[in-house]
Amino acid sequence: MKKLLVFMKHYKKETVLAPLFKMLEASFELLVPLVMAAIVDTGIRNADIPYIIKMGLVLVALALIGLATAATAQYFSARAAVGFAAELKHALFAHIQSMNYAETDKTGTSTLITRLTSDINQVQSGVNLVLRLFLRSPIVVFGAMIMAFTIDVKAALVFVVTIPALSVVVFGIMLVSIPLYKKVQAALDKVLGITRENLSGVRVIRAFSREEEEREMFAGYNMALMDIQNFVGKISALMNPVTYIIVNAATIVLIYTGAVQVDENILTQGEVIALVNYMSQILVELVKLANLIITVTKAVACGNRIQGIFDQPAGMKVYTEEKKEKETGWNADRVVFEHANLCYPGAGADSLTDIHLAVKKGETVGIIGGTGSGKSSLVQMIPRFYDATAGRVLVDGKDVKAYEPGKLKEKIGIVPQKAVLFRGSIRENICWGKENASEEEIWKALSAAQAKEFVEEKEGQLEFEILQGGKNLSGGQKQRLTIARALVKQPEILILDDSASALDYATDAALRKSIRELDPEMTVFIVSQRTASVLHADKIVVLEDGEVAGIGTHGELLETCPVYKEIHESQAHRESAGKQETVTAQTALGKQKGGN
Repeated sequence: MKKLLVFMKHYKKETVLAPLFKMLEASFELLVPLVMAAIVDTGIRNADIPYIIKMGLVLVALALIGLATAATAQYFSARAAVGFAAELKHALFAHIQSMNYAETDKTGTSTLITRLTSDINQVQSGVNLVLRLFLRSPIVVFGAMIMAFTIDVKAALVFVVTIPALSVVVFGIMLVSIPLYKKVQAALDKVLGITRENLSGVRVIRAFSREEEEREMFAGYNMALMDIQNFVGKISALMNPVTYIIVNAATIVLIYTGAVQVDENILTQGEVIALVNYMSQILVELVKLANLIITVTKAVACGNRIQGIFDQPAGMKVYTEEKKEKETGWNADRVVFEHANLCYPGAGADSLTDIHLAVKKGETVGIIGGTGSGKSSLVQMIPRFYDATAGRVLVDGKDVKAYEPGKLKEKIGIVPQKAVLFRGSIRENICWGKENASEEEIWKALSAAQAKEFVEEKEGQLEFEILQGGKNLSGGQKQRLTIARALVKQPEILILDDSASALDYATDAALRKSIRELDPEMTVFIVSQRTASVLHADKIVVLEDGEVAGIGTHGELLETCPVYKEIHESQAHRESAGKQETVTAQTALGKQKGGN
């Protein structure tokens, strides 16, 4: 939590002025019981109306000054807290963006969302209350005790006993509740996680009629959160009644002691009223301090959780290359996998093993294999979504780990397996690839991606509004727009990660042809489960269980690679069977019409 205070550096003035004005407010508040004592002892006892009015105006002046100082303190504390939270959010979001896929997978999306929203809001509230009350409450408590000693030492001893007793209660409850609030936030993570899964997978849940099971699962997580919140709430709720009991008992003792001393002419009635007022001020401030401690406890727990994200090293760290001589043999190649391995965090074994492959400028490389063979994992090492755990990946003769992340991403255009579009116009989505793309460049990319035709049919064309996640587009339309988004930047390396799965064979073939015509020097990686998609590639890499089973052209692999031959023949058999069924159905339909 302490490390997060660096984000307060631009609000040093506010962090000084807010407590300062609160101290002024507390000082004026401590004068009020003395004025009241003077009114009782002098004004009321002597029936001196002018004196009562004069001292009444003094009370009004103290109230107005206190209001002004309090409002000023509130302004500065709010400004500092909101500014601190804004800078913290920016820094945390930037840090999350610098994390690679392995780290975000390990932490979890729901956890990161909680850190960015709920946790930062709790820290903001904690900072706000600390600036307002952290100095004010102790000043009032100890100031009231000191003022009580100026009135009467014997009566003030009640304060000496009461304040430590209250401190034991307040800090004891605080020590118990701090770890419990951490558990509350962890339970909240689980609720947010299941909520996110349900909302993102609502169509699948309904398709398999799993609504009732999901409701029960959500209810279970929600009940667990409610139980821990109730438990910690009960403990925290003890603070107010226990402090009230102690303070009220002290007030009874104080009134009794004061009454005896008034009867003995040691104290005046006004001084007893002043002592009772000071005890009331202590009660109010300790209740505020208790609430402050509860909020600060939550803020500290949340701050530590946020710091835990910052403590995770950024996956996109740039490393210095030490052995340049190793790269000399690869300078002519665009992309090189040099005995690269990949193991996901927490996995029991490598997902990719000893990948050794060189791809030249302008080549088209097909990557094919069964489900789980590591096709996507292979290409995700090029833009450093995942770093090789052994060996190296080189782009233009340079280890990808030695590139600045922005420089590496400028060379690469990637179309992920899942087509993701954002709320906004088609133009805005395409310009994610190139911010200042011209109209001509956008239409050229759309044409190459086989998306021009359906975009021209949309109302407003490039200004057509896409809903979040592209929910008002078909699967094929979303895939073609994501391909256009990658093409508009005219990358040196284009990665199509099974991004044509929703396209028919004719559109897929036209897409591959137009990409090649777009830039002959572009190096293209096509990840697919269909041999038809990689049939004409310059080089086909066949993967099986994370290892290379064969490398070559379509013809070469049919002769030398049993895995590729099996995939090709099974798909050819299904295609021919599908065509035969279509012809049979059409023939039957024709006879039926003829008979009618």
